[in-house]
Amino acid sequence: MAKVIITCAVTGGAHTPTMSDALPITPHQIAGDAIAAAEAGAAILHLHARDPVDGKPTGDPEVYAQFLGVIRQRTDAVINITTGGSATMPMADRLAAATRFKPEMASLNMGSINFAFFPAARRITQWKHAWEESYVTGSDDFIFKNTFRDIAHILDTLGERGTRFEHECYDVGHLYNLAHFVDRGMIKTPFFLQFIFGILGGIGPDLENLMFMKSTADRLFGRDAFKWSVLAAGRHQMPFLTQAALMGGHVRVGLEDSLFIERGKLAISNAQQVEKIVRILAEMGHEPATPAEAREMLALKGGDRVEV
Repeated sequence: MAKVIITCAVTGGAHTPTMSDALPITPHQIAGDAIAAAEAGAAILHLHARDPVDGKPTGDPEVYAQFLGVIRQRTDAVINITTGGSATMPMADRLAAATRFKPEMASLNMGSINFAFFPAARRITQWKHAWEESYVTGSDDFIFKNTFRDIAHILDTLGERGTRFEHECYDVGHLYNLAHFVDRGMIKTPFFLQFIFGILGGIGPDLENLMFMKSTADRLFGRDAFKWSVLAAGRHQMPFLTQAALMGGHVRVGLEDSLFIERGKLAISNAQQVEKIVRILAEMGHEPATPAEAREMLALKGGDRVEV
């Protein structure tokens, strides 16, 4: 059976507490959801942190410390710490946790984009916390900034600590940005591409775009140079992941990417989404890669070298 790496993005920085009661907020909730996702079959845990009081995204390493250690004790999953945080965070805040804990993996957005989710506000009449409404409606003016200088800084800062990257590509131009850094010798094979579809400001959620992104990566890098995975926002999540698996790719689920388990029905947990993609993969004759298998495929340094 073909082995598929499942990444679970547990909480993210765009969705807010009002949008779903299942969204993990406190360190205890984030740890519990991450552990359950790993037990369900996720080999990689993509992690953000939130203020435990009101759920606002935070880059504070002290908050990360409250759940990273628990996750390390209870699972063998690969810890992947965001360097994206949220579009409102300065670079120092976005890098603080990854710099301190030296994870096996960190996410790395391969360019700047408009990053908007303000249409979600239309469905909400009452907000749980004062910060949420202006954060969501104000995203029509958000730019997630990762210039060439920013990307080089992240590669240098974390690369020297042995961290490898989930190279998040929100559009075709991001693949060419990645090729630039490969040509400079700053990114070594095998690297891990995460194709992202359906974010307002990035490439649209059309299956033809998945084919085009994959063929462009093949042309730029050669098929043996990288492993690739797919995430898609909202209702596009499972159809895109199914197509990715049919094409030989890996997959990412999680409440960061979609709050739903099916059209119109909120997911009750991250693990529920992992369980669903495991069932879909099984129907294709695939099974989830273990953390050890993911580490081998992605040439990771090993969990014993993470400072948690």
